[in-house]
Amino acid sequence: MKARKVPLRKCVGCGEQKPKKDLIRVVKNKDGELLVDFTGKANGRGAYICPSIECLKTAQKRKALNRALECEISDEIFERLEQELKNDGK
Repeated sequence: MKARKVPLRKCVGCGEQKPKKDLIRVVKNKDGELLVDFTGKANGRGAYICPSIECLKTAQKRKALNRALECEISDEIFERLEQELKNDGK
């Protein structure tokens, strides 16, 4: 039996390629809202980030998430993302 290929995605924070299921997807939908998509199936433009605060801070400092989602992201959205990462890590 042939082994299934594991889809890889690149973290916008650290730049490492990891399996898609190990990363968290941040989505900008057509209304311009930013959502954290834990299912990986929400419609919209997505960017992947490791479930660590360090990667989020790096992405914020380098404006990598802004480039990936092609929009300006405010500090309060980064704070909300950080809270959701902390809550998900329970």
